[in-house]
Amino acid sequence: MTRPPRVLVVDDEPNLVRLLAESLSDAGYEVLTAAEGQEGVRRLYADRPDLVVLDVRMPRMDGWETLKRVREVSDVPVILLTARDAEADRLRGFALGADDYVTKPFSLAELGARVRAVLARAHARPGDAPPPFAVGDLQVDFAARRVLKRGVPVALTPTEYRLLAALAANAGRTLAHEQLLELVWGAEYADEPGHVKRYVWYLRQKIEDDPAAPRYVETVRGFGYRLARE
Repeated sequence: MTRPPRVLVVDDEPNLVRLLAESLSDAGYEVLTAAEGQEGVRRLYADRPDLVVLDVRMPRMDGWETLKRVREVSDVPVILLTARDAEADRLRGFALGADDYVTKPFSLAELGARVRAVLARAHARPGDAPPPFAVGDLQVDFAARRVLKRGVPVALTPTEYRLLAALAANAGRTLAHEQLLELVWGAEYADEPGHVKRYVWYLRQKIEDDPAAPRYVETVRGFGYRLARE
């Protein structure tokens, strides 16, 4: 029998951890918990969760440092929890490789919906991968989920890869912000247009020679983005 998805909750607030564990267990997930960052990293190694729910404000090793450690060894999806809704915190979280960001206080239903959406994206497997795509020095191998620039692998987060893959599969065609949100993040994120702009910025830092004058990911003002075909 296939086991249920395994979710690791890393938070130093016992009452919140209990509520999250009960809610996620009731939704059919296997729930693991850790009270601080170092324990969370150890459980990641030992138990191989399918998703991590990670609090930012923790003593000793905070969520930022924990996320860095996680990303050194795994591309497991991570949802950050924080009591702050500052733009700087969101940008920092996404830059470190977070897949989503939920601000306290939040409803258990909202977190559950985010967990389902992130897991669905992470486990999506297209039936037939498109043939490899190449433009200039950039190559995308859809079957291997690998990106090369001048023959050297480019380290992309799962979300950065999905964004590039969506653009490459539609090379030469302009995709609206709304289309990219649905293709990369899912319909649940229709009200989060900032995700597209942030991740285009991150992607350009990794694949463009000059991110300020992009050669590959082009902006179509007032509409969206396209990947150059030539």
